[in-house]
Amino acid sequence: MWQAKLRDGFNFFLRLSPRRTLNGAKIFSSYFISRITKNPKLWGMPIAISIEPTTSCNLRCPECPSGLRSFTRATGMLQLPLFKKVIDEIAPTSPYLILYFQGEPYLNKNFFDFVSYAEGKKMYVATSTNAHYMNDENARKTVESGLSRLIISIDGTTQDTYESYRVGGNLDKVIEGTKNIIKWRKKLKSSTPHIIFQYLVVKPNEHQIDDVVRIGKELGVDEVRFKTAQIYDFENGSDLMPTIDKYSRYKKNADGKFSLKNNLFNHCWKMWHSCVFTWDGKVVPCCFDKDASHPMGSIEEVGFKTIWQGDKYKNFRRALLTSRTEIDICQNCTEGTKIWA
Repeated sequence: MWQAKLRDGFNFFLRLSPRRTLNGAKIFSSYFISRITKNPKLWGMPIAISIEPTTSCNLRCPECPSGLRSFTRATGMLQLPLFKKVIDEIAPTSPYLILYFQGEPYLNKNFFDFVSYAEGKKMYVATSTNAHYMNDENARKTVESGLSRLIISIDGTTQDTYESYRVGGNLDKVIEGTKNIIKWRKKLKSSTPHIIFQYLVVKPNEHQIDDVVRIGKELGVDEVRFKTAQIYDFENGSDLMPTIDKYSRYKKNADGKFSLKNNLFNHCWKMWHSCVFTWDGKVVPCCFDKDASHPMGSIEEVGFKTIWQGDKYKNFRRALLTSRTEIDICQNCTEGTKIWA
């Protein structure tokens, strides 16, 4: 798998123009000076952005607002003109695009146009999917689009285990979709996309961790990654919390209550190097703001640079540098708790 990781790293390296590299240096330096001084400085544009193709999803996963249909914000589909507007402004300085936030990206009929347009701007484009729409035609289009990274969620190696979290899902479709994308990558003699099996470890599937590694190798995916699960109401425990400690975001205290393992230090790299665009053009601080409760502005109303460097964003960064535990979307944050295979 290390050869595939090396190819993937080289693919990203090829996206680093002098302007993008200089911008990265500005962001790194402003972040570290901000940490030291507790005064937010910002001398560049984001290195990475996420754009939400849709809030819609075909599954009903129990800890996901898309699956629960529990959004209080507007839901819908990203349109191509808005996508191009974002990319045109950000691509000159930002090499990395995550074409995912909430929902299933392949439900948006413009998905391949999104990828091709960003790839045409020499951006490294990644997405995450449940693979239920990865039929033969879509697998071919995925490879042809130039997608750099494809994360496939596979949270069980038998149907009963898989659907205990991926409610309404079909494991056979995930396996078939994986085979399709690998087949077309070989047929088109492409080195991309870099294919990752992502396994969200919860109590019902923790006994199949070794099995998913084996299946990933048999199918020929490039990596298998393990991710800890976010539980919304974690204080009193949950049937989803794994018993294997290293795969849990939470710890049990002496009083029987649970708390987050992660220390919420008063700094966060995400607030300097990345941001998220919702399907309707709102800019939110990070992927933990799933309901867009902290909108920094709208790309439909003003340019992104105005939002990124604006007072609202600056005040949010200042609050994070002084009292992060008081910010609601930070209180279940797991920066640094992802487990890699």
